[in-house]
Amino acid sequence: MTNDKIIVALDVPDLESAIALIDKLESVSFWKVGLELFTSTGPKILEILKSRQKRIFLDLKFHDIPNTVAGACRSAARYGVDLLTIHATAGKDALKAATEAAQTGAAQAGVQPPKLIAITLLTSISARQLAFDLKIPLELPEFALEMALMAQESGLDGAVCSPQEVAQLRQTCGDDFLLVCPGVRPTWADKGDQKRSLTPAEAIQAGANYLVIGRPITAAAEPALAWKQISEELN
Repeated sequence: MTNDKIIVALDVPDLESAIALIDKLESVSFWKVGLELFTSTGPKILEILKSRQKRIFLDLKFHDIPNTVAGACRSAARYGVDLLTIHATAGKDALKAATEAAQTGAAQAGVQPPKLIAITLLTSISARQLAFDLKIPLELPEFALEMALMAQESGLDGAVCSPQEVAQLRQTCGDDFLLVCPGVRPTWADKGDQKRSLTPAEAIQAGANYLVIGRPITAAAEPALAWKQISEELN
């Protein structure tokens, strides 16, 4: 069974564990490589995924001055990944520089440019933390929406948001804007550190294009069974 709406998070510490998981979940077609694994393996893991015809969400969440963000996006685009993340809070100049640089890098390498996806707000942050720790006076859904709209105006292809903001973002940003939801949890899985969650089926119904699912599949006693169960729930 395949389900191309589910991106499985390869949140493991090293190449060996990553390969073991990819082998175990052969029918998964779309994988997320995040900071821990990429820092540990470098582009080697991307080469392995590409050699197996897998799609790749390179989730490095770039957040820096425009010049540095542009350089990072130019380099990352050369890997031929499908999705690439950047923090919306890096600001408009950085977002615009990122979109141009990703096109350039991909063209230089002769690959398709990645879809650039903005991080609106990390799904581990609650409304209380947004107000008290980050001192942001907007309500959380409003802040996420403002970040997504700024990204859209800057030429980005989509945004990462929690399942709870997805319906509002879909309504405001239209059908062509990609919405990627981490933090979805099947009813039978542990919530972990996700503060703003929905089930996979609810998130897709609310307007998500892709769901990023890690621990409910990868930490399950039988990952292949958990993957099959979630795919069936969505089909």
